[in-house]
Amino acid sequence: MQRHAPAHRGDGGWQLVRRWRRTARTHLTPVQRSLLTTWVSFGVTFGTVRVITHGIRGGWLPWGNISVGREHLHHYNLGIAALAGVGLIAVRGDERAVGHPVVATAYGCGSALICDEFALLLDLRDVYWGDQGRISVDVSLGALSVLGAYLTATPFWHEILKITGAHGATAARGREAGAVG
Repeated sequence: MQRHAPAHRGDGGWQLVRRWRRTARTHLTPVQRSLLTTWVSFGVTFGTVRVITHGIRGGWLPWGNISVGREHLHHYNLGIAALAGVGLIAVRGDERAVGHPVVATAYGCGSALICDEFALLLDLRDVYWGDQGRISVDVSLGALSVLGAYLTATPFWHEILKITGAHGATAARGREAGAVG
């Protein structure tokens, strides 16, 4: 069992963050790290946006909606901009940039901003606070749940894929052998 020295007062938690990063590098593949970062940033962004929108609507936050001139700027616009930036990085194809945690964070944040206003995009009406707006919450929680389930069971899914592939190959060989004989 590995022992860790206790964190010192005043280190601001950076020692703990370094340990988390070292553990992630040791136990997760680069793809798993990117997916985990995407998942966490999606969840944090979705929760934060929901709190902010309720605060704006309830008047208990000191700021209001974002507007350009007199036009309200919905937060899905910021999500589209984030995903366009991520897409540009992906198209460019720089391996270091594609796997960078900032790219995964931007993808998770941008996706959450879009999913949170999914109902508006679906109906092309501002239904955020109406009954139809519930679909945005359902889509967001569904996306968060599916990615979370995948992340928690990644070794299982990889093993299932290997077993299924091996089974398919064995069955194909059996069919070939039966056709020849």
